[in-house]
Amino acid sequence: MVDGPVNDAPYRLIEEVTFGENVVVFSFTNLYGCEIGDNTRIGPFVEIQRGARIGANCKIQSHAFICSGVEIEDEVFVGHGVVFVNDKYPRVDGDWEQLPIAVERGASLGSGAVILGGVRIGPRALVGAGAVVVRDVGSGETVVGNPARPLEG
Repeated sequence: MVDGPVNDAPYRLIEEVTFGENVVVFSFTNLYGCEIGDNTRIGPFVEIQRGARIGANCKIQSHAFICSGVEIEDEVFVGHGVVFVNDKYPRVDGDWEQLPIAVERGASLGSGAVILGGVRIGPRALVGAGAVVVRDVGSGETVVGNPARPLEG
């Protein structure tokens, strides 16, 4: 592991992050208490929260939000504006349950997708732009829509 990203960029909040080698982090990012693997690129306006893990050789596009409890394996593409939600019943007051989310090796998440808590996206799966993923996505499966369903054809 190394001390920080390999590039300089203004306006970054980086606290208690474990970096692999050759990680690039662009401007206007908030990264805290997370882990980022080798050769991964983090675009501008991305937030990655405490406890999230990003694998090696990933590409996280701008405006993505990756919350606590998310584990992204190696070689995953996260499109612009993808949002992960780690609880099913958010409340201002009271307890809530943090649900894990797993995105397996080589998966691709299209721009604007929303990934709800407690789901697993299988290896090499493709989530279409704007899809809302409410259940597991199988290995190599393509899902689209709201709620996300397998693409027929």
